[in-house]
Amino acid sequence: MPHKIIFATQRYQYLKNKLLALAQWEEGIIDIRDFPDGEHYHRIKSEVEGKEVILVGGTIDDKETLELFDIAHGCIQQGAVSLNIVIPFFGYSTMERAVKEGEIVKAKTRALLFSALPQTATGNKIMMIDLHVDGITYYFEKGIRPVHLYGKDLVKEAALELAGGRPFVLASTDAGRAKWVESLANDLHVQAAFVFKRRISGDETHITAISADVKDKPVIIYDDMIRTGGSLIHAAQAYIDAGASEISVITTHGIFAGNGFQKIKDSGIIKKVICTDTHPNALAIHDNMLEVKSVDKIIVACFL
Repeated sequence: MPHKIIFATQRYQYLKNKLLALAQWEEGIIDIRDFPDGEHYHRIKSEVEGKEVILVGGTIDDKETLELFDIAHGCIQQGAVSLNIVIPFFGYSTMERAVKEGEIVKAKTRALLFSALPQTATGNKIMMIDLHVDGITYYFEKGIRPVHLYGKDLVKEAALELAGGRPFVLASTDAGRAKWVESLANDLHVQAAFVFKRRISGDETHITAISADVKDKPVIIYDDMIRTGGSLIHAAQAYIDAGASEISVITTHGIFAGNGFQKIKDSGIIKKVICTDTHPNALAIHDNMLEVKSVDKIIVACFL
């Protein structure tokens, strides 16, 4: 087996450190500097020739995406025998199809960007966690192998932790995640619920009904990602209005854009939120209402 060496982009150093604590991999060293004109300098200082490279980074913004691509390309140029790019949160995952004429499907353009990387001797692999849409894996081309990792076990453990031995309802924010939530609920032997929505305008929806009886029951809402928290708050209020005794939330990707977490807290209707460390934004929030669990074991397990 080739010797494994792990690198990470600047914003995902925290996850690289967690992975190194679990696995006996070599830590890859990169010299990174920013020039006054906004250009960025990268130099791979570790020897990578003949080694299996694991590279952790995201597509959470354009700078991060290009840094991930540049480091990946540099490792290939330096003779990596294989390349495994771990993308904990695949940005633009909600832009997986065009709704209006002329819209650019950025989930596809990002996939095509990484598909353009030269092939290593034993191939390139892209590993992503809890994609918003499974079909994104089909956007990758030229022999790159996409791997969709599921955080199902982590979500189930979090749900049981929140329930504390009580019977509960596992719910979704809308019908779009209903099948995924129903699968989780079946595994946990609990009832599933979701809300029905009617779209009023491009950015406004109205909740018309709830699929299950939640009266006097704790409700745990799961969604793959929380951005601003608006949809979550509306759904949580609907479950409260239907008689739920309390609301807790589990999400894989805690993005919390636009002061999203504070909005959730200020709503006063959500008791606790559990997310993972797939997005660096979650680690910047220091509040007892938020618990962050790591996906490190899910990633390491893929290399055992």
